[in-house]
Amino acid sequence: MENQEIANSIKTGSFKTNYHDLGSGEPVIFIHGSGPGVSAFANWRLCMPEISKNFRVIAPDMAGFGFTDRTPGLAYNMDIWVKQIIDLMNALDIKKTNLVGNSFGGALALSLTIKYPERFDKIVLMGAMGVEFELTAGLDQAWGYTPSLENMRSLLDTFAYSRVLVTDELAKLRYDASIRPGFQESFASMFPSPRQESVSLMASNEEDIKKIDKNVLIIHGRDDKVIPFENSIRLHNLITKSQLHGFGECGHWSQIEHKDRFNKIVEDFLME
Repeated sequence: MENQEIANSIKTGSFKTNYHDLGSGEPVIFIHGSGPGVSAFANWRLCMPEISKNFRVIAPDMAGFGFTDRTPGLAYNMDIWVKQIIDLMNALDIKKTNLVGNSFGGALALSLTIKYPERFDKIVLMGAMGVEFELTAGLDQAWGYTPSLENMRSLLDTFAYSRVLVTDELAKLRYDASIRPGFQESFASMFPSPRQESVSLMASNEEDIKKIDKNVLIIHGRDDKVIPFENSIRLHNLITKSQLHGFGECGHWSQIEHKDRFNKIVEDFLME
């Protein structure tokens, strides 16, 4: 069976990036989170078909994740990921784009906007990192994941508010993804103990965040056990042109747990 996670491949600096490219029109780059076994497709599979009806949706696997090349000896950090997105935009001849960032991807979206403000238009931050906060048990569990079906099932329980979403089939799929050759090795190297340091390395300077002069939509599940809802309240207070939408009965997966409303809110914001 064809693997839907593998799409297009393009050279970005010293390695090739696997990316999805759907629809046409104004571009939107979707940046996934940092859970074990994650890929752009796994993260955005319920959003891409809908949003691509009106926009060109581009969703890359970030370095160290999914099916983007794993370069031996590459130290995964914010500088590498920022460069990868800029290299991807240049390779696709995209001068300016909208951004949607989930969790880790939200931190990356903030960093990109601060460093290259002329390259980005509207920004959506979903369950975003990017500010300092005390490491949660949920994030420690995700970043400290060691492969087993039981550990993956437990982690998915932490991610989702409702157990209805956490099926044995989903746990098996994500577990299988986490044990593909090279996946766990790169993942384990990214966020070593003490993991509070990784939270800090993902954070942008709050004075720089205050200077963001873009329209920003902030979305967060109120019951998120991985990234605190308070993060998004703080970002909303820091960013002048921001709006905040909180989902009740929602964990770390707004785009899956409330997919229809999530897609509509994002689409309406991008079309304004």
